[in-house]
Amino acid sequence: MGLAKRLDRLSTLIERIAGLFLAAITVLVFASAIGRYAFAAPIPDAFDVSRLMLGVAVLWGFASVGYRGAHIKVDLVAEVVPPRLCFWLDVIASVVLLLFTAVLAWMLLGRVESAYASNEATFDLRLAVWPWLAAIWLGVLASVFTITSRIVLMLLGFAPVARSTSATGPQ
Repeated sequence: MGLAKRLDRLSTLIERIAGLFLAAITVLVFASAIGRYAFAAPIPDAFDVSRLMLGVAVLWGFASVGYRGAHIKVDLVAEVVPPRLCFWLDVIASVVLLLFTAVLAWMLLGRVESAYASNEATFDLRLAVWPWLAAIWLGVLASVFTITSRIVLMLLGFAPVARSTSATGPQ
């Protein structure tokens, strides 16, 4: 099995992780709302846990988006420049995205360490926050890996998904 196919499967797995977290958030918020309005007894820490789970879902989803190149883009320039220049603009944009994501991973690691050292916990049940932040950090770390993989595949003339003419490689 080729590297691109393995990376595509990894990206699909990452999407499923993000999707499972979104489904769990939906169930948690729905159950807490039913408890709050029907029984005057919401689920303790539902708000804190749901926002931490949302962070996990979003940043794990970001890893898949970074690999597939499916993030929101404005192709005003891409429409008027030659395909070769468009390709290199895509590479440069991906490198900038990689730099941003690497800095985010570094900063978030500091946040995980801080939450661990201070024993930061949720309000009601006093659940430790650092494992959630660590899961979010792992999503950002996965993003660094997937964005790097995309850049390498682009430079080798392979694109993770079929896209516009910019994904066909240097011409």
